[in-house]
Amino acid sequence: MPIPVKQGFQKPRPLPLNPGSDGWETAVLLTERWLARQDRVDALLEQLTPGLPPQERARAQHLFYGAVRWAGRIESALAGLMSRPPRTKVRAVLFVAGFELLSPDTEAAKVVHYVVGRAKTVTSLKEAGLINAVARKLASRLAETPTSLADAHAHPEWLVARWERQFGADATRQLLEWNQQPAPVYARWRNPATPVPDFLTASRWPGFYELKAGNWEAVRALAQSGDLYLQDPSTRLALELLAPRRAEIMLDACAAPGGKSLMIADALSAAAPTDTTGARLGHVVALDEPSARLDRLKENLNRVPTNVTVSLMPADLRSVSARDFESCNLPANYDAVLLDAPCSNTGVMRHRIDVKWRLQEGDFAKHATQQVDLLKAAARLVREGGRLVYSTCSIEPVENGDVVQRFLKQARGWRLDRHVVALPWIDGHDGAGAFLLRRQ
Repeated sequence: MPIPVKQGFQKPRPLPLNPGSDGWETAVLLTERWLARQDRVDALLEQLTPGLPPQERARAQHLFYGAVRWAGRIESALAGLMSRPPRTKVRAVLFVAGFELLSPDTEAAKVVHYVVGRAKTVTSLKEAGLINAVARKLASRLAETPTSLADAHAHPEWLVARWERQFGADATRQLLEWNQQPAPVYARWRNPATPVPDFLTASRWPGFYELKAGNWEAVRALAQSGDLYLQDPSTRLALELLAPRRAEIMLDACAAPGGKSLMIADALSAAAPTDTTGARLGHVVALDEPSARLDRLKENLNRVPTNVTVSLMPADLRSVSARDFESCNLPANYDAVLLDAPCSNTGVMRHRIDVKWRLQEGDFAKHATQQVDLLKAAARLVREGGRLVYSTCSIEPVENGDVVQRFLKQARGWRLDRHVVALPWIDGHDGAGAFLLRRQ
């Protein structure tokens, strides 16, 4: 059923970015904007206007992601090669070139020749001459053995040191290697009445399939119809602990963009697959604070199974009251609540490749304080005997187990039943933490 959205905010206007003549030039334009504005890479791709053929768009994304993923290594190699900072466009060309020079089985001379030739079309002739001189020296520097683990794998030194203290040197190396690899694309098949297409490759996690290159138009159509949802297998961990049951009333407390709300609704629908009475099999309330992401949440909620009721509530979890729920004709207490809390994203750096460059050392403590506050707020909405699942896409103990222990010390009448923390280099998918709490 349609989901009304009452929005009390002005959706920010994206700055459109017209593509270049091909994938390489578009990658330079994307990298230039990222260097100039430090916008999120996913937001930049969304700002890219149509016009490129699918193959060239994929090439642009590959080169752009590579330049951002390896930005630290490239920046270090560029240090001292120019007497003064060049125009951002020139830096962008060198960053894209740097990624190509780092790619396996690359012939440096061919890369430099190609980049210099293309630079003449996107920069001035004088700048192209500078790029020619710098790119040759850059190739030599990138061929040298890096002086540190952080430099070798293009991560901030402080973050690598933190992980070495937490996980040890060998595990940290494996994590860094994991983060630097392009991420496979997974999807969850949502339509049990329809056979899974042959071009979806089954994974070792039931219900999740890997999407290989070459069928993106068919995938796009299936996603639009709601038959599949692009989602990493790590998302199943919180839902397995939540274990939705038929006819339950459930709250997704930080719901946008809606992937886990869909999982809850699908689980409720599947709880009684032989039900022929037409009765509703449960109710999902998706709550999130007003933001531009509510449009995406609304779109996803319109794809829930017809035998599950769903409602969208734009509100801040920390300040929402029983009266707010009542004014929307919604319950103020729930059988189960999922809190997928905002976090540092250290478990998903293979996908969110720019996180490591935005993250600061003090962010972990800030996140943890906010997470405890959100957990307390979510706990208010759980009925007696009900369940609360706290989850993150972080691998940091300070955001996972430490937050839960802080909550248990401050809140009475709760116990921790089970928990799981997935580590990418061990589990083979994104990192995540999930904790099942029960109200006594």
